[in-house]
Amino acid sequence: MKRTIGMWAIAGFLVAGFWAVYAFVGGPLTFTDPVMVWVQLTCPIAFLRYYPLHLSWVLLANTVTYALAGVIVENLRRRLHPAG
Repeated sequence: MKRTIGMWAIAGFLVAGFWAVYAFVGGPLTFTDPVMVWVQLTCPIAFLRYYPLHLSWVLLANTVTYALAGVIVENLRRRLHPAG
């Protein structure tokens, strides 16, 4: 279970890192861009529109968010399929 939650956390880090690289290469993202829907769905810290955060805090917040999602999914999976 720890390994799976670790993979969730790594996925969260990579998703936030991808969006950071996307923003650096493609120019700054505004909240009127259609791609911002995907950013907000995959990186929930992006809902804090009016509070500029350093990239390291965004990466950390997304990593923790995905790790918590992994804990929830793993607990639900274990309760629904106890033999597996």
